[in-house]
Amino acid sequence: MTERNRTCVVTGSSRGIGRGIAEQLAEDGFNVVVNYRSSEAEAYDVVDAIEADGGTAIALQGDVSDYDEMMGMADRVHDAFGPIDVLVNNAGITRDRTFKKMTREDWEQVIDVNLGGVFNSTKAFYDDIKQADEGRVINISSVVGQQGNYGQANYATTKSGLFGFTRTLALELARSDSTVNCVAPGFTKTDMLENVDEHIQEKIRERIPLGCFATVSDISGIVSFVASEDSGYMTGQILGVNGGMEW
Repeated sequence: MTERNRTCVVTGSSRGIGRGIAEQLAEDGFNVVVNYRSSEAEAYDVVDAIEADGGTAIALQGDVSDYDEMMGMADRVHDAFGPIDVLVNNAGITRDRTFKKMTREDWEQVIDVNLGGVFNSTKAFYDDIKQADEGRVINISSVVGQQGNYGQANYATTKSGLFGFTRTLALELARSDSTVNCVAPGFTKTDMLENVDEHIQEKIRERIPLGCFATVSDISGIVSFVASEDSGYMTGQILGVNGGMEW
């Protein structure tokens, strides 16, 4: 897929799935904005990798949970590339505890980043997406939002909330020919998963009909299609990329 002269912002794209998405969209021909909150060195490493492959990218700091920061970041994006065409709301955090042990701070931090951050980022670029020729908003959720997961009441709540946000915003933007969709990855091989004890990884694997974890490229490939002009008749959809785990 070739998307020459189009621009995308990928929030939280200095590592993991976000990095994979940024690199894939750069390969597709997008100008890519690599957003990060604190992982500056990692973000510039992503930019270097993209440029080494002949792509165009910049790294911009911005805390998605801070409304004013995201508005300011949008100004910097516009200075560099003009209005964007695609927004990938990927940034997210976890603060895992059983609900009994979960603090109000644990709850609010995850809500502020995973849901508040989507509000802030989408607000910052809403006009761009609406006015774009086939604009795209792509929200990255999780199978945990569909099924729940022990010790992740806060995270599951935010990822489930993205389903309603996706469907509602899709209706509101439909007249402009811009689409809003959601990709809900299953358990994916990233640094975060690799730090989980092997016996727990095996228990997770047993729940996956295909018997293996997703790779980052499994997820970024789907996002590549959703971001492309080929997906123009699809909106308001939740795309589960989870190896057959049931909803």
